[in-house]
Amino acid sequence: MILSDNYILEVNLTSFPPLLNLLRLKLDGQRNERLTVHKDSFKNLPNLIELDLSFNKNLVLDQDAFTGLFHLENLVLYYNRLNSSFLENDYFKDLTNLVFIDLSYNDLTYLKPHPKFYNLYRFELLDLKENKISRVCEGDLHSFQQKKITVLDISYNHLYYLNAADWEQCGNPFRNIEFDTINLGGNGFNERTTKALCNALNGTKIFHLKLSPHLMGPGFEFHSFKDPDNSTFAGLENSDLAILDISVGYIFTLQPLLFGRFSKLLLLNLAKNKINQIQKNAFHGLQSLQILNMSFNLLGELYNDAFDGLPNLQQIHLNDNHIGPIQINAFKNLPKLEFVDLMNNAITNLQFCESLPLLQFINLKQNKLTSVKDAKIKTPTINFSENQLTNLADFFEFLKSATIQNTSLRKNRLTTCNYQVSIPKNNSLLHLDLSDNMIQLIWEKDTCLEMFRNLSSLQFLELSSNHLRSFPRGIFSGLTSLQILNLSSNFLTGVPSDILPISLHTLDVSRNQLFSPNPDVFLRLGTIDIRYNQFICQCPLVNFLIWLNETNTTILGDPNDIYCAYPDRLKFAPLHTIEFSMCDELAALRQLMFALFVFTSVVILTFMTAVIIYNHFRGVFFGLYKRLIKSVLEEEPPEEKTFKYDAYLCYATKDFTWVENVFIKNLDSDYCDRNRFKLCFEERNFMPGEDHIINIRDSIWNSKKTICVVTKHFLNDGWCVEAFNYAQSRYFTELKNVLIMIVVGSLSQYQLRKYKPIRAYMQRCEYLTWPEDDQDVDWFLSRLCYKILREEKVKNRDVKVRTLSSTVELQQINVS
Repeated sequence: MILSDNYILEVNLTSFPPLLNLLRLKLDGQRNERLTVHKDSFKNLPNLIELDLSFNKNLVLDQDAFTGLFHLENLVLYYNRLNSSFLENDYFKDLTNLVFIDLSYNDLTYLKPHPKFYNLYRFELLDLKENKISRVCEGDLHSFQQKKITVLDISYNHLYYLNAADWEQCGNPFRNIEFDTINLGGNGFNERTTKALCNALNGTKIFHLKLSPHLMGPGFEFHSFKDPDNSTFAGLENSDLAILDISVGYIFTLQPLLFGRFSKLLLLNLAKNKINQIQKNAFHGLQSLQILNMSFNLLGELYNDAFDGLPNLQQIHLNDNHIGPIQINAFKNLPKLEFVDLMNNAITNLQFCESLPLLQFINLKQNKLTSVKDAKIKTPTINFSENQLTNLADFFEFLKSATIQNTSLRKNRLTTCNYQVSIPKNNSLLHLDLSDNMIQLIWEKDTCLEMFRNLSSLQFLELSSNHLRSFPRGIFSGLTSLQILNLSSNFLTGVPSDILPISLHTLDVSRNQLFSPNPDVFLRLGTIDIRYNQFICQCPLVNFLIWLNETNTTILGDPNDIYCAYPDRLKFAPLHTIEFSMCDELAALRQLMFALFVFTSVVILTFMTAVIIYNHFRGVFFGLYKRLIKSVLEEEPPEEKTFKYDAYLCYATKDFTWVENVFIKNLDSDYCDRNRFKLCFEERNFMPGEDHIINIRDSIWNSKKTICVVTKHFLNDGWCVEAFNYAQSRYFTELKNVLIMIVVGSLSQYQLRKYKPIRAYMQRCEYLTWPEDDQDVDWFLSRLCYKILREEKVKNRDVKVRTLSSTVELQQINVS
């Protein structure tokens, strides 16, 4: 029955009806902070085994308050401001089955239990911590004599008022009492008072003595306090002590033979002191010690003789020190050592491991290791996590000479793998943790792609937080015994169906970026975690949703953590609430859509193929086209010759060789009978001795068309530009476009428009550009022939409009 946190002011005989089955009653923490318990208040609750009256700051108890509670075992009375008279008076006469009393956080100043406690045969637990007890002397606990107390907690009281002389006068307060555990910590014991206490306890059988925290050792602001020496604990020689806890203090130096009287001690706790020095033979005499805890101290190095005298030591805890150098034989004299904890130190090499016996576990987490390549450790379990390892190949080299079954390389800096050795096939590795590294960088360099090939015994592989985006082909093919694979907290968008080992039972792909996973990947799994992914809740996800709702695979975690990330209207909606009925209609159109896709693809592919073929063979196609036209159409009769020449070919003298090969040989009838034009050009048709200007003028006016081949040399030749001027003058005289301009080479618009005659022509007419691709030459010549034959008349009104802007200014020519 729980009546806590109410406003009950008092309890009496009528407060409870007969409740024979009630076993536990809580009346703690009444809000009015005052509770009065009258005589026979619990008489109607005869079978009560636990009564809680704690946290009532003004508890008033009648001396017969607990009458009738013959079966009560646990009485909880902490934080009630009870004084010493409570134990001294006869409150417990009917509590014959009492086992535990909690009187912590009260105001007891001395400890003198009532003689009735002698008759409480089952009583064995008494909690008196955080009281104000300042003195305990021989005879005070007379009612406890001949008893075995399981736990007596007198921690954080005021026993610091007793100095060494007081303890000598008080004698042994625990004489003829046997203890499993006695806690005297937090009472301000320094080296002198601890020595006096141990001398006073001489002969008392104690299994576990706790003096934590204490003031032994030269701490901050009290440098006069001494470290304990070989006489400090001498008084406990005959106590058969098995566990000694002197943690949380200021001990700086472990002096020789400090624990020489504890031949039966099994566990020694020295954690959270300021130990910096271990003198020779400091542990001499501890031949039965099995567990030594020296964590959270100030050790900087370990010498060969540091742990001499511990032949049966099985566990040693040295974590959270500042250990760097360790001599090679520091652990050599510990033949039964099985467990070594060196976490959070400054170890940089593992040479000391050569002298270690066959361990079961060694913890090297949070050190300064940069390589384990040459380490020789005989242990099935080792922890290398949170070091500074960068090359994964060093670990594989280490595996060749080790008998490792379980290891962790978590939170290192593994980014490279210069792997030149192979892991032996007979290795025994069962558990491998590579989480929180950069394995993705290693695989992107195509290195260590066979890193798991010979790990056929591996059962657990941890690859979380490795920035994985994809997997190399067959990366897990050698893991034939793998049971659990953790790929969480990566950047995976999918898992290939052929990547997972057949033996895999449990897969964790939570906190990735899975969009629309293939359910076939998960069919063989027994357990899977897919929480916190980026599922796109559209029709491609339907098959996965069907599997998710019908599978017998165990889905770990809260179903509400498996939600949509897109589209926005479904963001954070749990997948088990999503319906895709509209996707059935789309499935019916899927074949039609596929056929349309195939047809469209064929059309596009055909078009692209045609464009590519035309682009590469257009010259051939044009030749075939000309032959076809000649074979189908009758050849047109030649037109009546009204001009002496069909065309005057104007060009720069430096360009004659090229012009001859390209134009004259392909157009002039004197060169070839198949050519249909009679051309006029300077080298053949100009009258020798005649003025050059007159030759140019006669050639222009005696030709049907004038062809100007404009090149860089043409623009720099004054005669050529003058011929261009004359040819343009016919435009205004005959109202015909008789000038054909062909631009050859890489001449820019700016270079052409610098010359006014050419600029005027470009504003009025289009010009031809010599093709860059040789297969376009036939097409170009055909177009040129067409322009030669065609008469292009100009409307009179166009001439009038353009007369002003098109006035040609003749360029001055200097003739030498």
